Amino acid sequence: MSLYHSAASFSESEARQVSHHLIGRSSISELAVSLYDDNATSLFDLTLANGSLDQVGTQIVDAASNGDRNIIQFVNAHCVNVMHKDKQYREALNEAGVLLPDGSGLRLAGTLAGSGELSNLNGTDLFPHICKAAARAQQSIFLLGGSPGIASAAANNMRKRFPGLRFAGTQNGYFSDISDEQVIDIINNSGASILMVGMGVPMQEKWIAKYRNQLTVPVIMGVGGLFDYYSNSIARAPQILRDMGLEWGWRLAMEPRRLAKRYIWGNLRFIGHAVAHAFVARGHAERYAAASKRSLDLSIALLALVVLGPLAAAICLFITMEDRGSPFFRQTRIGADGKPFKIWKFRSMYKDAEARKAGLSEQNERDSVCFKMKKDPRVTYVGKFIRRLSLDELPQILNIISGEMSIVGPRPALPNEVLSYADKERGRLRGKPGLTCIWQVSGRADIPFAKQVDMDLDYLTSKSLLKDLKLITQTVPAVLTGRGAY
Repeated sequence: MSLYHSAASFSESEARQVSHHLIGRSSISELAVSLYDDNATSLFDLTLANGSLDQVGTQIVDAASNGDRNIIQFVNAHCVNVMHKDKQYREALNEAGVLLPDGSGLRLAGTLAGSGELSNLNGTDLFPHICKAAARAQQSIFLLGGSPGIASAAANNMRKRFPGLRFAGTQNGYFSDISDEQVIDIINNSGASILMVGMGVPMQEKWIAKYRNQLTVPVIMGVGGLFDYYSNSIARAPQILRDMGLEWGWRLAMEPRRLAKRYIWGNLRFIGHAVAHAFVARGHAERYAAASKRSLDLSIALLALVVLGPLAAAICLFITMEDRGSPFFRQTRIGADGKPFKIWKFRSMYKDAEARKAGLSEQNERDSVCFKMKKDPRVTYVGKFIRRLSLDELPQILNIISGEMSIVGPRPALPNEVLSYADKERGRLRGKPGLTCIWQVSGRADIPFAKQVDMDLDYLTSKSLLKDLKLITQTVPAVLTGRGAY
C-alpha cells in the first residue's frame, strides 16, 4: 500500500479548535482529540494527525484497550484523486475520527502549500508497530479483506514475529457465499478490539461508513493492500527506494498493467490538485480573485457612468423640481471590516425625513433592527418611482469607483444597525459591501433579515467571479419586477 499525504501546519490554538470541532461528531474519540491537539495539519480540506510510527501505533492500541471508538483512515495521492470525483468517498473520509498521512506525494503537496514537516504514517509501516503494542496489551485484531488465504497468511506471519499476538479471526474480501450482516456478526462475536479492513480505496471506506454503527469493535481501520505484503504474496520495495519516496515506482514495475493508470496518469492528476491547493493555501487565489473582482467593478461602473449618465441627469432634475432640495443624499454606512464611509444615493425622501423617523418607529414592518415601511409617508412621489426600480442606488457607482463598495456584496448597513448585530450578523462585514447581492435579486425587503444574513454569509464564503456575473445578470429582471422594493 502506498498512501500519500501532506498538510499545512496548524498553530496549537488552531489544532485545539479542530479537535473541539470534531468532538461534535459521532466518530470522534479521545485518540482523535489527543492526536489533533498534539500536532494537527491541514491539507486538501482534511485534518491530519502527525507523530512517530511507534507513538501512533501505541496510541491506537491504547484506544482499543479503553473501548475508545474510532474510525482511522489513511490518505494518499490516490485518495486525493478519488475524493475529487467521488462525493460519497469524501464524506466517508470526513466521518473518520482520525486521518493519517501516508506517502511522499502528500509531503510534496505540503511543501508546495508551505506547510511544515509531515509524518509518513503509511499503514504498511505502521502495522508492525500496532501488532507489537497489541501483543503487549493483549488486544486481538481481526483482518477483513484480500484474496482467499491472504489475510490468514498475514496473521500467521505476524504471530511468528510477535509472540503473544492474538488474531480474533480473518475473512477474505470475496465473501459472496455469506452476507455483510453475517460477516459483521462474525466480527462482533470474535472479541476483537481492532478491525482492519483491506478492500482498497474507496470500497473499504464506504463499507466502514455504512456498517460502523452495527460493528461493536472499538477501532476500525481501512488498510488497503496491507495484507498482501505481510502474507509475502507481494514484495515491498527495497528500503532505499522507500526512503527516497519511490515505492510507487517499485509497485508500478511489479504490476505495470494494473497500476499504470493509477501511478502515471494518477500522479499527474495529483500534482495538478496539489498545485491548485497550494495556489489557494498560499493566498494567490484570493489575491487573484480580489484583483479580478476590482477589474470587473471598475469596468461595469465606468460603463454605467457613461450609458446611464443622461438618465441620472433627468432624475436629478425631477427630484429638484419636486421640493427644491438637493438631488443627492449622503449617509454614513459601515463597510468592510467595520470601516465607515459615506454612501451616495439619489434623495427619495423629503428633506426632513430623518427628523420624522422617530415618530414612525412603532410602524416598522421589518422583523429586525432595519427600518422599513411599505407606505412610508416620508417618501416623495419621485422617490416612490426611483425606489421601485432601485434607481435611487445609482449614484453608488461613485462609491464603487472609489473602492468603498463593489458591484456584488452585502448591502451596507447603518451604524445603529451594526451596533445591534449579534456575532453571526457581524459576519456580513467580512466583505466589501455591494450594490446588489443574493437577497436583492431574490425579493429584496420581502426577505426576512435573518434569511438575508444567511444569504450574505453564504456569498462571502463561496464568492467567485462566475457567481458575481450570475448575480449581476439576475439584477436586471429583479429590478424590473420591483418585488420587495419599497
